[in-house]
Amino acid sequence: MAIPTPHISAKKGDFAPTVLMPGDPLRAKYIAENYLTDAVLVNNVRGVQGYTGYYKGKRVSVMASGMGIPSIGIYSYELFNFYGVENIIRIGSAGAINPDLKVRDLVFGQGACTNSNYINQFGIQGTFAPIASYQLLEKAVSTAKEMGLRYKVGNILSSDTFYGDTQPGTVWSKLGVLAIEMEAAGLYANAARAGKNALCICTISDHLLTGEELDSEQRQNSFHQMMELALTIA
Repeated sequence: MAIPTPHISAKKGDFAPTVLMPGDPLRAKYIAENYLTDAVLVNNVRGVQGYTGYYKGKRVSVMASGMGIPSIGIYSYELFNFYGVENIIRIGSAGAINPDLKVRDLVFGQGACTNSNYINQFGIQGTFAPIASYQLLEKAVSTAKEMGLRYKVGNILSSDTFYGDTQPGTVWSKLGVLAIEMEAAGLYANAARAGKNALCICTISDHLLTGEELDSEQRQNSFHQMMELALTIA
């Protein structure tokens, strides 16, 4: 496919090798305006804002993914396969289902379980286990230690449903899954297929076992640590 694509209006070379992907377009804009220097808007198709600039002298991009695996599936596929992007770091929120986690803690998705049918497209006779790129995961862990952040590394669940008739947390928690979000499995699968790198970093915004949750202002303040961590490893 030629670029620009149906979903991204950027030209060849507009994206840096590493792209940070929050779900929210406004968070992408916030990162560009508050953390990057010389940031340039390179995409705004459907209001999904993408910027490229510099963080401490290093060129980096940030673009929203939207919500859910189908959305991040489209954007990550086009970035990996048409724009030459090598690394995508998802930065988002997640609901904890592990009793040792607290709100504001960070979770690094070593693997991503899912109830989505997205992976069926590959036509494999079995079950594919989407995992993070160890290179990015190792950098995230070492940087989090240096920054003195609270974090856990492990399995997460990428769910296709936000509102549902059943609460899956208890069953997945028994299997050691740490938290629930909605995008990582699709991102990891696309990265694997393209031979690229991906990592999901989430801030715990609410706890499904205890009912504890952050309000919108607390979420914004807590996400600063996640943003700085992702930018540092980028």
